[in-house]
Amino acid sequence: MPGKDKVLVANGQGFWGDSILGPVRLVNEGPLHYLTLDYLAEVTMSIMQKLHARDPSKGYATDFVQLIDRILPQLIEKNIRVVANAGGVNPRACRDAVMEVIDKHGISGIKVAVVEGDDIMGRLDELMDAGEEFRNMDTGEPLSTVRDRVTSANVYLGAFPIAEALDAGAQIVITGRGTDPGLVIGPLIHEFGWGSEDWDKLAAGTVAGHIVECGAQCTGGNYTDWRRIKDMARIGYPVIEAHPDGSFFVTKHEGTGGAVDRSTVAHQLAYEMGDPAEYMTPDVVADFTSFELTDLGGDRVGITGVRGAPATPTYKVSMSYQDGWKSVGQLTVSGPDALEKARLCSDIVWERLAMDGFEYADEEKLIEFVGANVCHAGIPVPGAEEPSEVVLRLGVKGPDRKKVNRFGSELVPLVTSGPPGVTGFAGGRPKATEIIGYWPALLSKELVETTVSVSISGEAR
Repeated sequence: MPGKDKVLVANGQGFWGDSILGPVRLVNEGPLHYLTLDYLAEVTMSIMQKLHARDPSKGYATDFVQLIDRILPQLIEKNIRVVANAGGVNPRACRDAVMEVIDKHGISGIKVAVVEGDDIMGRLDELMDAGEEFRNMDTGEPLSTVRDRVTSANVYLGAFPIAEALDAGAQIVITGRGTDPGLVIGPLIHEFGWGSEDWDKLAAGTVAGHIVECGAQCTGGNYTDWRRIKDMARIGYPVIEAHPDGSFFVTKHEGTGGAVDRSTVAHQLAYEMGDPAEYMTPDVVADFTSFELTDLGGDRVGITGVRGAPATPTYKVSMSYQDGWKSVGQLTVSGPDALEKARLCSDIVWERLAMDGFEYADEEKLIEFVGANVCHAGIPVPGAEEPSEVVLRLGVKGPDRKKVNRFGSELVPLVTSGPPGVTGFAGGRPKATEIIGYWPALLSKELVETTVSVSISGEAR
């Protein structure tokens, strides 16, 4: 039922590997109602699926369990609810690990919910036999062309199952794959009673969720005018102050580093943006050209007037597949004429491989001279001088694992059989690793069923 007239929702993780201090400080340094944690990216799902295949008890973000162990007393004391997509491809195992942590703290009565239904890996053949082609949204190819190499398949679920879990009293909600903004929208649906046809409000929640989904990237992190961002070591992670009418403010805890102003928020708004007038999610189509962005000063930006339209009848499906092999290695080339020597090293490697019958097409090679403008090739660098050291990065890719592996054995020998000044070989020979390809497709919502289950600490499971 609708209750609060203001809800504070913060996001403390922008990806699996983000600083644990983000959520820890959000909980400790200011008021909060909801802590959201976004661990998943497309490649992350594939990594988790491989971990799960090796060990059925794995396949989720273990960092999340460690975080709950660290902040659980504060969550209870301050009644902060947590929504995280830490479940990856194994939400139940993640829940079990969290319940063990809660039991270790001796706290009973805590409800932990799991949202499932996104993982359709086990249903792919059934769905394809029924006529689903899962055509690649970029190329139009049917999934049948790579079906035997698919390693994960997950639907981007919406926010309403999260709201259902919160309606059931869950203090911690664990999901698998869903939309990034859904982590924020779910609590707002629960708190404000928004329905599936409240398109403008759902669109506002989508904009809010998009702004904070990358954590500190909207509070001064990865920001162009970085010199004006103060105390970046203590950068504040973002907090959304949301209201029932769909208006909201972006801010951060008082006294933290970083900055929240029109520019930092606008930078994040443009992140991963296709058509800004039609930002599609399972809950709504949001119009990112419709709203006003007002800098109120004091690390506070207001957003009003967001417009939305009905959601599409399909879910987006994120699939990954084995797309060959790659091997990448690097050496440091130092001293006078470092760039010239690095180029010679590169030529030597390819010539020696060819002498042994291993040749690679140009599109199969990676050749980079880090320190010689590789990141912004072709863009003039004012005052640039010849570097005194260069990192030589070479790599190959292709379908033949043996051929890819052969490349790795010719890099380190340059230390004694190439030009002088070559070092940085302690890592040894680079070895072939899998390339994970990405396959986006669509699936009718009618073919996906979501479930919400709730466990209670201290009770038999």
